[in-house]
Amino acid sequence: MTLASDVTTIDLDIRKAFARDASGLDMIPDAVARPTGIEEVTELLREATSARTAVTAAGWQSSTTGASITDHGLLLSLRGLASIGDVDTDTRSIRVGPGAIVADVRRAAEAAGLLFTPDPTSEEESTIGGAIACNASGARSLRYGATRPHVRAITVLLASGERLDLRRPQLEKNTVGYPIAHDPVDWFVGSEGTLGVIVEAELALHALPVQVLGLMVPFEREDDALAFVVSARRSTAVHPRCLEFFDQGAMDIARAAEGSTGWATNATAMVYVEETGADESQPDDELPLEAWLALADAHTALSADIRVYDSATALRDARHLRHAVPATMNERGAARRPFGGRKVSTDWAVPYPRLAEALHLARRFAAEAGVTSGIAYGHAGNGHPHQNFIAQDANELHRIERVVEATLREVIAMGGTVAAEHGIGKLKRRWLPMQADSAQLRVMHAIKREFDPLGLLAQGNVL
Repeated sequence: MTLASDVTTIDLDIRKAFARDASGLDMIPDAVARPTGIEEVTELLREATSARTAVTAAGWQSSTTGASITDHGLLLSLRGLASIGDVDTDTRSIRVGPGAIVADVRRAAEAAGLLFTPDPTSEEESTIGGAIACNASGARSLRYGATRPHVRAITVLLASGERLDLRRPQLEKNTVGYPIAHDPVDWFVGSEGTLGVIVEAELALHALPVQVLGLMVPFEREDDALAFVVSARRSTAVHPRCLEFFDQGAMDIARAAEGSTGWATNATAMVYVEETGADESQPDDELPLEAWLALADAHTALSADIRVYDSATALRDARHLRHAVPATMNERGAARRPFGGRKVSTDWAVPYPRLAEALHLARRFAAEAGVTSGIAYGHAGNGHPHQNFIAQDANELHRIERVVEATLREVIAMGGTVAAEHGIGKLKRRWLPMQADSAQLRVMHAIKREFDPLGLLAQGNVL
């Protein structure tokens, strides 16, 4: 590879430093580029196109699907484009670079009295570019939606170096042409780096809720916990912005991380709730704590063990319990890499009333295959759990992947999706045709050819 840019290196140690993400895969690129400005990225893309060199854009490489690593071509690290502009309180927006850390953007917004709502679990390591690339979501997405609706404008560089400055239309009505062409911003949100390289974004901000109440609700039976989630979604008396589920394995990790192993010892599941009121801007509205407690009682929660979090510090502590689960599972998976194993993480989703049914099937398939069932946790309010399996070696990895595939077939039959949050990347590419029919795939290939005719960007991702 001969790219002339002085921000490109073929040093093996540096290439190895960019060879892993959170997927458990190892891929050493042929070269690494570390630009610090849009002009440098433009020149790198022009050089790569001229040399027919594949380019994979990456941030801090928190991807769980292998989307941010490559074993050929140029790994384009955008960590150096980490600018965070001033918050515009009039328009409730902020302009940032793709390398800006999601949590840093959130903190900048909060300092101005506003909220950047997307909150992936990896927000302290994930970048805005990556969040846009895979349309990241998080616990609060139940109320506010994933990243997509919060992206107002983007600057994108195509593989050729051509620059596109795209802004969402402000129209309330539009019948011109095919709907797919109405909003070009949406072409790139969720495209996993396969269509262009995002080098700047304008993000929409939300008013900070006046009040937030957190509840950790333990249950003796998992089915009761999941029925509680369904009732909370359907209720008009409560207004959750997140409904996060922990099965027994996830709950054990959270309790160990907190040092509270003696709490709720009869529980096999719990649900973490955050309530912000029907109108988040009204300081005089009393949050419906009593309605939540009544709902918990109606589903035979262990009421004496319910925890209430009613301060900013307490709410942060509660979120740390949630974040301890994937962090612990990542450590367990990494320990098995030398033996050919790794963590296998799913992000399928079903219509939320069918989550209990889907989890029962997933565990049955695991039992039939003789593998330890994956720890389940996450966004139950959206019908979207994560199952984390630990493959001890290559043989068990193969069996777990068969279990996941069997589960996904049932998920699709329920009207679900193989990937609700983390994208397809490289690891889930084999399962895309289970959900997308031939017409959908042809449209995707046509869009890819239009924006990246030489097929140089993010090779191996999605298609």
